[in-house]
Amino acid sequence: MVDRLANSEANSKRIAVVEGCFGTAGQPLAIPGRVLIGEGVLTKLCRKKPKARQFFLFNDILVYGNIVIQKKKYNKQHIIPLESVTIDTVADEGDLRNGWLIKTPTKSFAVYAATATEKSEWMNHISKCVSDLLEKSGKSPTGEHAAVWVPDSEASVCMRCQKVKFTPVSRRHHCRKCGFVVCGPCSEKKFLLPSQSSKPVRVCEFCYEQLSTEASLPVRSNSYSRTPTSKFLTNNVSDDDDEDDSSD
Repeated sequence: MVDRLANSEANSKRIAVVEGCFGTAGQPLAIPGRVLIGEGVLTKLCRKKPKARQFFLFNDILVYGNIVIQKKKYNKQHIIPLESVTIDTVADEGDLRNGWLIKTPTKSFAVYAATATEKSEWMNHISKCVSDLLEKSGKSPTGEHAAVWVPDSEASVCMRCQKVKFTPVSRRHHCRKCGFVVCGPCSEKKFLLPSQSSKPVRVCEFCYEQLSTEASLPVRSNSYSRTPTSKFLTNNVSDDDDEDDSSD
């Protein structure tokens, strides 16, 4: 079905609508062979609190952005290549239900759907798109992914030293390696994580020691090789560093 719709007028119009909603705040999305599979509002677990985000699943990328005017205007566009994506289910906890992790080498985060059915649809469609891409490219699934950041609300004290209490003066920071919420003294070091940044990024003391030890080891060669809010295509469809947005 995806191949059949790739060059259809209906698909081109749907992608044009998405581009129009992002306007100059987004990148062009229409390229040969790209198909818009589905779209919907998901709750993304951001650093400060869960927030509604508009997601668009294409056959090769996942796009999401902030909702300015529902179905009319979005900003802060993020584009994630699906080839690098792995997903894992998340257990229900309190008000956060029907969730799963979207993990990539550069960024990983949790999202939550309105219903269990919607969650299943999203996960199935994402998995199918990733599988098809890897099969066509002959590549292997991504083994490394960035840590999922622990939300600020889950840590009143530093998760490493267990001593420093967070206040307006003693700010929270996130280790880019483990995702823990840590204090300034416990995260004074930086380390180069090429998959996340071309520059050294903040890491906690514990991860810095681990990374430094691993970097000093000799390299060995290896000869072994609620109301549903999402819509998906079906066969009968015709036509920071430490700021809040750093985890979006």
